[in-house]
Amino acid sequence: MTRALPHQTDQRFLVAATGTDLIFNRGVEVPGFATFPLVEDPKVQPILIEQMRDLIEVAEAAGMGAIIDTLTWMANRDRAAPLGYDADRLVALNRQAVGLMLQLRQEKAASSVLVALCVGPSRDAYAKLEPMSVKDARSYHRAQIGAVADMGIDLVNAYTFNQVEEAAGAVLAARDFDLPVALSLVVETDGRLNNGEELNAAIDRIDALTDGAAAYFMINCAHPSHFADVLTGHPRLRGIVVNASRRSHAELDNADALDAGNPEELAGEVADLVRTYPELRVIGGCCGTDMRHLKLMAERVMS
Repeated sequence: MTRALPHQTDQRFLVAATGTDLIFNRGVEVPGFATFPLVEDPKVQPILIEQMRDLIEVAEAAGMGAIIDTLTWMANRDRAAPLGYDADRLVALNRQAVGLMLQLRQEKAASSVLVALCVGPSRDAYAKLEPMSVKDARSYHRAQIGAVADMGIDLVNAYTFNQVEEAAGAVLAARDFDLPVALSLVVETDGRLNNGEELNAAIDRIDALTDGAAAYFMINCAHPSHFADVLTGHPRLRGIVVNASRRSHAELDNADALDAGNPEELAGEVADLVRTYPELRVIGGCCGTDMRHLKLMAERVMS
């Protein structure tokens, strides 16, 4: 079955980053905040399934579709090698993660549930580092995407990219396997990438480097107050996956406790943005959010 993606339909979709919810609400230990090893833990697998089942149910109750991401953000060579993963084990893990989400989707048997391979940047998503070349990034991300390209996923969700060249390489890697990719950029409190580049300019440069190969673009891991003033209705921007907290990335990294923000206020801000920019088809929660935030967002957006 070919399922319509968010940029191909009027339906809205709900998506969720899962790390903080697993740690603070579901009692899962995540050493070093590397979540992908949890995929191999038979005691944690039911929790991962339950979490995404909850997401689907929240989306369905609001009349939305759901995008269920694999727990594979940064399940790549640079992050995995220090944890003892060789290339073969990393391939097996990515395939196992996809298998779990496909199993859940089969249980729900819903055409409005999309399964996405979640990929992240090669290195720290928030640091100012020397950029990879587009060619090197393409080769780098081919390893993870190619590992699951034959499994029947609907798309690749590439989250938290802050460098145009690496983002373009990830887009081209997905295209190499004829997989649609949603590319999500992370912005700072001023709505710009951490090198100072404007959001719209970054989207346009990625499109220029890839012949427009991305299915669509998103923003993630930022509070609406960080980027609301820079949105212009860019036709390629179709999603916002927001943090609960208004704090900067540096402040969140140094915080001693989870900042869950104000769920009601956050839902209102997201709904206001969707009303202003109705082309935003994907909404969701990133750091600090859980099903409370998602339920309120979904209800407010769809009301």
